[in-house]
Amino acid sequence: MNPEFWQAKWRANEIGFHQNEIHPLLSAHWPANALANARVLVPLCGKSHDLVWLQERGFSVVGFELSEIAVAALFAENALSPQVTILEYFKCYATAGITIYCGDFFSATLDLCGTFDAIYDRAALIALEPAQRDVYLAAVRRLCPVGTRGLLITVEYPEGLVLPPPFSLTSTEVAKRYGEWCKVTLLAQRESDVKGKSALEKAYDFVVES
Repeated sequence: MNPEFWQAKWRANEIGFHQNEIHPLLSAHWPANALANARVLVPLCGKSHDLVWLQERGFSVVGFELSEIAVAALFAENALSPQVTILEYFKCYATAGITIYCGDFFSATLDLCGTFDAIYDRAALIALEPAQRDVYLAAVRRLCPVGTRGLLITVEYPEGLVLPPPFSLTSTEVAKRYGEWCKVTLLAQRESDVKGKSALEKAYDFVVES
């Protein structure tokens, strides 16, 4: 999926991937006690309510989102008035506890945003074509040092069931992509709806080890 694909989705308000409630796997499995006051990275965040949920629990939330429409909606819908600055290739929106970098996450650098204690990926990796996964994970690894803890949420469905995105991601693929540099644990799985079809949604805990 190229950037224009997602920009067009937001312009047309074709955002079936957006959820109007807190993701149940986040509220059930986010390791809050182990991550008190953590700085949390949320790539490809859209206008997710999960960002505010994390911020309300004392986390410093930093999201990356390509669409300025999504970023503006996030703050407007939550009655927040961000300060806006230009940093490198990004437009940065910041309020107390929530900062969003509007731009291409693949271009994120340590100089731009520093490192993170935790990462929450609900619909980032599964939004990307398989050929883009290595580039995405390279950006994650730049920003997440040893000890960073993450919650990864994926979907899995038979090939050809629906037209992606979201892309199906098996446990084998998760182990392949994360296993060399993280300790990965499957926390839960549940039946889920993807474009009107039955799929399996999975939540993984991972800790960066190298």
